[in-house]
Amino acid sequence: MGTELMDAFDLSYQPSQLLGIPVALVGAVFLSVGAQLQHHGVAKVEATAGRAESGLNARQLGLLLARPSWVIGTLLLGLSIVFQLVSLKLSPIILVQPLGVVGLVITSILNARVSGVKLNHQSVIAVTLCVSGVGAFVLLAAVFARDLPVTSRALVVILIILAVVLIAFGVLFAFLRHRFKAIIYIVGAGVLYGFVATLAKVAIDRISNQEWDWLLVACIVALLLAAVLGAYFVQNAYSSGPPDLVIAGLTVIDPMVAVTIGIVVLNEAAGAPWWAMVGFALTGAVAVLGVFRLAKYHPQSASDAPVADRITDVASQSGLD
Repeated sequence: MGTELMDAFDLSYQPSQLLGIPVALVGAVFLSVGAQLQHHGVAKVEATAGRAESGLNARQLGLLLARPSWVIGTLLLGLSIVFQLVSLKLSPIILVQPLGVVGLVITSILNARVSGVKLNHQSVIAVTLCVSGVGAFVLLAAVFARDLPVTSRALVVILIILAVVLIAFGVLFAFLRHRFKAIIYIVGAGVLYGFVATLAKVAIDRISNQEWDWLLVACIVALLLAAVLGAYFVQNAYSSGPPDLVIAGLTVIDPMVAVTIGIVVLNEAAGAPWWAMVGFALTGAVAVLGVFRLAKYHPQSASDAPVADRITDVASQSGLD
């Protein structure tokens, strides 16, 4: 094991790969604050215009544009995307994408301050699991992840899988949206954003290498479709769950999808020894456990009242519009 570790440092480890880590962490901060503001805006709109039983309608989406909190939150999320794209340019997906879990920790603390609800003991344990699991995962990735060029064949495979996913979610939403709950929207958004991160990295690499072809166009179109549908799912998730739950789902499913694509399709962990792969699985499982424990034991997660009703008591104290 010692020899394999030293070989990994010699062959895979490049100091330049670490540059994406601080960039991704800054993006996680913007994600947290933006999510809190967007969640507040959606809840305020539903409190005044009624709940969206089968997804936000055009009128409610228009009212969101009149909410300063939602608009500012959207701008911050836009900044988080920019930082994410830069981090993906600097580092492999497997190294920087899991850092989004840090946004969950920040969101939990921020939401507790805004709502006046303190984190309980179980929530603190969950946060510790998230941080330790992600920290160990990123440490392994920093050693063994390789930033390899994406082949045309790999890109075609990714696009085909995404097409199937888009069709599946489209059909489900068309026929079963009246039964959709927060977790369905969260899972859908997490899967779609995982593909968005992957396609964004592919597009950046192909543009940097001046590979202008129909695959690049298809990549960008697919990226935009997945991003728009994922954003719509997120807004609907805000209407039926606290921001902690939304960010918890996204920071588990999004990186897991992106990392799985990175390992299976893009071969970013090619050459890693078996014990490193076991380490990826175990540290990822610890982070996932922490996220779900946080979603389960967070004080606000225990409330059965609709989000629009729960936010009324704290809206006037939060200073948000």
